[in-house]
Amino acid sequence: MKVVLTEFVTLDGVSQGPGSPTEDTSGGFTRGGWLVPYLDKLFVQRTSEWLDLADGLLLGRRTYEAFARDWPQITDPHDPFTERMNTLPKYVVTNTLAQGGWHPTTVLPGDPVESVGRLKSRAGRELQIHGSARLGAALLSAGLVDTLRLVVAPTVIGSGRRLLDHPSAPVGLRLVHHEVTTTGLILLEFDTAGAAPQAEYEGVTAFVEP
Repeated sequence: MKVVLTEFVTLDGVSQGPGSPTEDTSGGFTRGGWLVPYLDKLFVQRTSEWLDLADGLLLGRRTYEAFARDWPQITDPHDPFTERMNTLPKYVVTNTLAQGGWHPTTVLPGDPVESVGRLKSRAGRELQIHGSARLGAALLSAGLVDTLRLVVAPTVIGSGRRLLDHPSAPVGLRLVHHEVTTTGLILLEFDTAGAAPQAEYEGVTAFVEP
């Protein structure tokens, strides 16, 4: 399976609490709910299409517990995400949970790189990471992420947990799709491309027509 990291971020890279001021207040965070003012029809359509590609959800413990608390409570029959989020296989990377109550759930203990590597070797389409920024960053640095999908909100909030604050290794990315919604959300899709390249600046003449 492909491992796909899907994240909502602000312009200053914060991924914490996009959906509500009370979604994730860890660390004293009070500025959640920053994505909601920018939701529109195109955002819902694209993110629903992304979820269509999933054969499973890969989550860290904190995100798993929040999702397991919230998603089963959504009863709107017209919500395009709820049935899939509740019925897709969930894989939670943790050494502190013995089992999960949000069925179907499989707990992956031990080293995340090893356990996700074994899961990734199975046949299938996409194993999607939603939220779980620290898990996503660790797997990206370890070379296990194939695709990175970002929804960038046109806002700077100045505090909160950042998605890729301390990557342990430089990662090269290749842009394969970009789109802007009516509210200014930027939808970006990258494939990973090995180590990030480096070069010495030698002027622009090589890029200018003679």
